[in-house]
Amino acid sequence: MNAHDMINDVLVHLFNEIWELEADAIITEEFKDISNNDMHIIEAIGLTGDRTMSQVAKLLNITAGSLTTSMNSLVNKQYAMRERSDKDRRVVFIRLTPKGIRAYNHHKEFHEQMTDAVIQSLKTEEIDVLIKTLDSLRTFFRQYQNPAEQNPKTRAAIGDSRSE
Repeated sequence: MNAHDMINDVLVHLFNEIWELEADAIITEEFKDISNNDMHIIEAIGLTGDRTMSQVAKLLNITAGSLTTSMNSLVNKQYAMRERSDKDRRVVFIRLTPKGIRAYNHHKEFHEQMTDAVIQSLKTEEIDVLIKTLDSLRTFFRQYQNPAEQNPKTRAAIGDSRSE
C-alpha cells in the first residue's frame, strides 16, 4: 500500500473508530439516557453559562431548529436549562444543570485521556509534526465546509473545478 492509500485508510477508519469508542466511553450508566450527539451539544454549551441558542447552533454548524429539538430533550432529561435574557426577552441563554456539568466533565475527561495517550507515545519533535498535520487537516475540513473560502488548489483537491 502506498503512502496516499495508507493515509486515506487511517483517516477513514480513525474517524469512525473515535466516534464509536467515544460513544462507548462516555455513555455510562449515569449518562445512558443521552446520545453521543447530545454529549457534543453539552460540550458546546460549556460551563460559562452565557451561550445563546444561536451561538451554540453556529458552533455546532446546525440549524436553530435542530438545536431546539435536541435542547427540548436535554431540558426534559435535566441536563440543560433555558433562561431568557432580562435585557432582551428574545435572547435565550442555555446553561448546564448540575447533571449536565457532570456529563460535561465526564466527556472532557475522555478527551483528556485520549490526548494524553497520544502525547505519551510521542517524542517532542513528533508532537510538533502531529500538531502541524492535524492543523492542516482541520483547515482542509473547514475550507471544505465553506467552499467560497477555499483556494483553487484545495478546490481541485476535492474535485471542485470552479474558476477563481
